[in-house]
Amino acid sequence: MGKAVAFVKRLSCAEVVERVTAYLDDDLGDETRHAFDDHTAGCEGCARYLIQFRATVGALHDFSASSPRQDLSPGTRRRLLAAFRESRRR
Repeated sequence: MGKAVAFVKRLSCAEVVERVTAYLDDDLGDETRHAFDDHTAGCEGCARYLIQFRATVGALHDFSASSPRQDLSPGTRRRLLAAFRESRRR
């Protein structure tokens, strides 16, 4: 009889970046979450990215909680959305 071979899912750096918000929101399935954890444990760049992303989310949360809400001007909103979209393409 042959041995059963377990398939272990692996993620690339690009896949980690694509899934970081789902990871932080606890929206990944068990297998993908395990693969994400394994990858960031062995990849210094992705581990640093995760730390920076967490810090950014925390800073934005702290900022929004401590600042009175002010709506953005249409031009500022348009520029921010364009910059965000451009950063996602990279």
